[in-house]
Amino acid sequence: QPVVAAALYAQLVHGKKGLEAAGHLGKLLAYIEQSLSGRGTAYLAGDTQSVADVVVWGALFPVLQDEASLSNELQALRTWFQTMTLSEACRKAADSVLMPKGLLEFKSYLQKQPPPCLAMERATSNEPEEEEASERALTEEEIRAAADAWARGAAALPKPWCPQKPVLPVEGMRNVLITSALPYVNNVPHLGNIIGCVLSADTFARYCRLRNWNTLYVCGTDEYGTATETKAVEEGLTPREICDKYNAIHADIYRWFHISFDYFGRTTTPHQTTIAQDIFQRLLARGFLLQDTVEQLQCEGCQRFLADRFVEGICPFCGYEEARGDQCDKCGKLINAVELKRPQCKLCRGVPVVKPTQHLFLDLPKLEEQLEPWLEHSWSSGDWTANARYITRSWIRDGLKPRCITRDLKWGTPVPLDGFRDKVFYVWFDAPIGYLSITANYTDQWERWWKNPQQVELYNFMAKDNVPFHSVIFPCSLLGADDNYTLVNHLIATEYLNYEDGKFSKSRGVGVFGDMAKDTGIPADIWRFYLLYLRPEGQDSAFSWSDLMLKNNSELLNNLGNFINRAGMFVCKFFGGVVPDMVLTADDKRLLARVTLELRQYHQLLEKVRIRDALRCILSISRHGNQYIQVNEPWKRIKGNEEDRQRAGTVTGVAVNMASLLAVMVQPYMPSVSLAIQGQLCIPPECFVLSHIFTCTLPPGHRVGTVSPLFQKLENDQIEALRKRFGGGQVTPVPAPASGPVVAPGDPQLIQELTEQVAKQGNHVRQLKANKAEKAEIDAEVAKLLELKKQLALAEGKSPEVLVPKGKRKK
Repeated sequence: QPVVAAALYAQLVHGKKGLEAAGHLGKLLAYIEQSLSGRGTAYLAGDTQSVADVVVWGALFPVLQDEASLSNELQALRTWFQTMTLSEACRKAADSVLMPKGLLEFKSYLQKQPPPCLAMERATSNEPEEEEASERALTEEEIRAAADAWARGAAALPKPWCPQKPVLPVEGMRNVLITSALPYVNNVPHLGNIIGCVLSADTFARYCRLRNWNTLYVCGTDEYGTATETKAVEEGLTPREICDKYNAIHADIYRWFHISFDYFGRTTTPHQTTIAQDIFQRLLARGFLLQDTVEQLQCEGCQRFLADRFVEGICPFCGYEEARGDQCDKCGKLINAVELKRPQCKLCRGVPVVKPTQHLFLDLPKLEEQLEPWLEHSWSSGDWTANARYITRSWIRDGLKPRCITRDLKWGTPVPLDGFRDKVFYVWFDAPIGYLSITANYTDQWERWWKNPQQVELYNFMAKDNVPFHSVIFPCSLLGADDNYTLVNHLIATEYLNYEDGKFSKSRGVGVFGDMAKDTGIPADIWRFYLLYLRPEGQDSAFSWSDLMLKNNSELLNNLGNFINRAGMFVCKFFGGVVPDMVLTADDKRLLARVTLELRQYHQLLEKVRIRDALRCILSISRHGNQYIQVNEPWKRIKGNEEDRQRAGTVTGVAVNMASLLAVMVQPYMPSVSLAIQGQLCIPPECFVLSHIFTCTLPPGHRVGTVSPLFQKLENDQIEALRKRFGGGQVTPVPAPASGPVVAPGDPQLIQELTEQVAKQGNHVRQLKANKAEKAEIDAEVAKLLELKKQLALAEGKSPEVLVPKGKRKK
């Protein structure tokens, strides 16, 4: 019942449908399916209807409504459910209690209640959950189906789709348009920026292409606005020169990370001006713009009104001392510059004064009646991450207010209206229109993507701080313009990636930024893998050097790489580089079914854009493969009798075909590694497509190439050097030569900071031990704790004793 309650809440309150709302219910439905098919009976307790059937049907009916909501794989359950639903007593009960008024009244009740919390739900963490597919028993039908699919060979796979250039929507195909939030041109992206937007979008775009979905992925640099003018002043360049410089830097970084844009553009183009001004004129003509006088800060020394980014001060909400005039980086709240306490002009450090000025506003309250029904439809039919839904609801709940869309700047899209021609559009009105203008620079048929909601599915990728602009402000602009624009169907927002329990900071040299990653000696695909492995899907996560080393050495080197290398090497060493004949046993067929389950789980997760969770399916398949090889020992059997040699051939053939499947599955995550496997095993290009079946793509007689290791071990000395170089831990080292500490003891601020860091690191170590983490990881974190304690002792003016971990203390 608790699981059904959670599913009903997801359906009625969140607008999800059928099995999408079911969550953990899917596992229970599979159990009922197994029970019905195993017993071979028409009802749950036998061949006649019982109270068990009535109770279970009554619980499930409000969620599933009809058997069409059930997966085709649940055939026995589907038949039972249909029989129960069509029975006179059940139909009468449904008509009188549930349809339709009862559900509406229940929805009203549920909206006032907190979401149900299941005891079985796990807290989201950086670690992948245990794979459910590997826990449940296989059915005989699943095993037979897997063996049949295997026997059909590569002919069972669809032919890879090669779209025309430029990529345009195709009638009858699934047309997927993907955008990632446009990075500001005025800085270099750090690892958190990269995983939050472009890398997540790239992984999904690669998956879409492997599914033969007609896919266009566009992005570019956001170049207008205050941030650019500020950076230009700092570097003594013109805004155009700044944009040219940093656009090239961004493009180089994304190229090194293998980001597969169909087009990477920029917003400072004639198309941007044309499209933005057209949307503005349509909003103006339809009465969705307001004119008002606003109080704005003016710097008398610079003789100019100060746009948001030219002002810094104390956040009125959280007290952060370096808040910008548009948003606080610490608490994330939006700010009007005049609300800042102790404001300063960033250009001359003078104190600005408040002066009135005329501006234009987007009338969001008037557009709300169009926004809300569109949101309800998009939420019910699309996939929005939980944080995107929550942030959007909070904006709606608090009541929409008119939003200023103009700024007193020179660098921006000009406002085409008398009385405002000395102003430009505010970047958050202007920037999302960059998706359209960048596509227009890619193809003059851009409207086939952006004015075609009937044929196009739009996915927006971003970090959570960008959500309101993509879920409220930009959709309101397009709804008000009333020109059949394609609006977002799936809004995918990440939480934040931190760096060693702190924040990235270019100025303080803390953290890895995109232009530095290639200088570490660690290949781009390793960076991709680790960032996607800890992608902050449900909560903030943190980059850790010791964890990067651990995951590379355990998951990539010892698990995935080890399996693929062994499978290929056995073909070369024992069978002259030719895939041997295979005679499948019952155990082999069970393995095929297990791999098929993992493959289907991989698809289910990626279709919901749960990118991090889907990665565990790849690693789980390679674990199954390593176990399969270890149990069957082909290196021993090849030396035995004819039956043993045949068994060695079968195991080797099945293993190398699992490696071939992994080459395709891993491509969205590690494209270079995927290409290397394809080259080593000579996988035919026509097999590089994803389907829901695991089939024999490398048949007996197929010749493989030269097999070599895919990954290299990361050594502790190498990682420690990188940690030191990039300021890992964010603790300012306190030198302590033999003659005594050089810091003045008794600094209360330093003592407080170090005390907090010791407490935090101590909790972190205890958590690792409670979770039974790897010894190497625990030792590394303990060493950091001891160093912090030493620094605290020095700051307190004490003579630090030689600290050693517990259990190793000298007598």
